Amino acid sequence: MPPYAGPPVASRQGDASSTLRLLAYLALAITLIVLDDQGGWLARLRQQAGVVAQPVWALAGLPGRLGASVRDNAASHQQLVAENRELRNQLLLANARLTRLQTAALDNAQLRELLNVAERSGLDVQLAPILDIDLDPVRQRLVLDAGSRKGVHVGQAVIDAGGLMGQVIAVTPLHSTVLLLTDPDHAVPVTVARNGVRLIAYGRGDRLELRDIPLSAGVEVGDEIVTSGLGGRFPAGFPVGRILELSPDDTHAFLVGGLEPAAKLDRGRDVLLLRSVPEIARMPVTSGLEPPSPGPADPDAAPAAGSAREPVPPPADRPAEPPAPAGPPAAAAGERP
Repeated sequence: MPPYAGPPVASRQGDASSTLRLLAYLALAITLIVLDDQGGWLARLRQQAGVVAQPVWALAGLPGRLGASVRDNAASHQQLVAENRELRNQLLLANARLTRLQTAALDNAQLRELLNVAERSGLDVQLAPILDIDLDPVRQRLVLDAGSRKGVHVGQAVIDAGGLMGQVIAVTPLHSTVLLLTDPDHAVPVTVARNGVRLIAYGRGDRLELRDIPLSAGVEVGDEIVTSGLGGRFPAGFPVGRILELSPDDTHAFLVGGLEPAAKLDRGRDVLLLRSVPEIARMPVTSGLEPPSPGPADPDAAPAAGSAREPVPPPADRPAEPPAPAGPPAAAAGERP
């Protein structure tokens, strides 16, 4: 049996070095603990190390943040698209309601004007809505949603808040047709409001025209033209239009005037029908004289004979002359026999 030689020398040296390293680590740890407790060096060192490691942490967390951002952006985009669609629908509904309110406000304003005109003038009128219009540029006509069942008859005058519009020319049980002033087939006796000159206004499709105006009549641009009441079809004094221009005709013996209609022929949704012609529109009848037969007015004629002056009594120192025998009514002043 061999004698015991003891542990190898190399292993003993390794144990000694391990023990020395352990003691050194313990001493270093104790030193660091004491220094950290006294001066807080380790806290500052950890802070500096955190600053140095911050970019590394940011780089490591970048993929996760990018994924979360993409998900959030996708969700936000879908939400914004849905909100935008809902807001657009709400805007369309609000615009539709606003348009209806504006239309209702315009209709109420027009109806208020029509009712105010009827109340101020004391006219017996009937409100009738416009059902349709004639789109032919040569035919200026309206179709009303009122017929014979509502008392409408042929020949009724049609007005609005601005003035005269035309007359009823055809009636059915449910509807009626109105011939406007601007229709080429229409003519209306008128007078100049400023000086009383009697004329006739003819339709021209888009406006009115005065023909055969005497050069000595004193008619001027801007004069207001109203109905004269001759014939008893239209009431007297209703606005017809305003003279926009005057020009000589082909013979240069008369003037031709262009009129702007006073009524809003291309606007509105309701009109007024005159149920009866006011008394002011009827020709006055004096004792001993018959009313003149209706017919076209002579532009050169003066006021009718129905408005003649009363006879002047004779002086007291002279006996009264016997009355002249009855005869045909005298012609109006300015008219040729």
